Amino acid sequence: MKKAIIIGASSGIGRELSRIMARDGFMVGLVARRVRLLNNINNEFPKSTFIKQIDINDSKNAILGVNDLINKMGGVDIFVISAGIGFLNKELQLENEIKTIETNIAGFTAMANVAFRHFTEKKQGHLVVITSIAAIRGARQCPAYNASKAFQSNYIEGLRQNVFHLNLPITITEIRPGFVDTAMAQGDNLFWVASPQEAAKQIYNNILRKNELAYITRRWRLIAWLFRLVPMWIHKRM
Repeated sequence: MKKAIIIGASSGIGRELSRIMARDGFMVGLVARRVRLLNNINNEFPKSTFIKQIDINDSKNAILGVNDLINKMGGVDIFVISAGIGFLNKELQLENEIKTIETNIAGFTAMANVAFRHFTEKKQGHLVVITSIAAIRGARQCPAYNASKAFQSNYIEGLRQNVFHLNLPITITEIRPGFVDTAMAQGDNLFWVASPQEAAKQIYNNILRKNELAYITRRWRLIAWLFRLVPMWIHKRM
């Protein structure tokens, strides 16, 4: 039986991906702060899920907790990092900027480190990181969020280089969603909004295909291409 851990399994994409994988025969480790929501998934799939309450902002205890879960599951094959926060923060309230950095950079790095070490010791595995289309350019509405997603994207690119030089069969997949109908999708005039179920299904298919980079939904690849083409003098006026 294949085994997976999903960080951020209590809601949104992480929850739906957990349900898809459990339904498809995976043993799934469910990790999040809100254990009540994890219990809901566990009640749905009692024979194929493990629960671990972890706050990734508490890096030291989060690392210990995830390693304990890995040991209880007898190792894992796939490690998904779906946890993250973001705020519309035009006023640049420092508290929200710092919270975003603590979760999306420090907390993320701790979890990616645990996964990478486990897979290098095991000499195989698959790390999946859900970043965002926001990783491509900065944005005045949420500068810390976009910057944190760019950090994640660059960080796992570095891990991918490490894997290549270690010559190990470890796959690192970056998923860049556009707008998905979750608490993270904030603001007016949102377009091409996918449901969490639709997004999770496409993510799962990309995991099975072991793609290194995927946009969710696929049409967001066009937006990514356009974002990169926008010159600085136009971008700063947006």
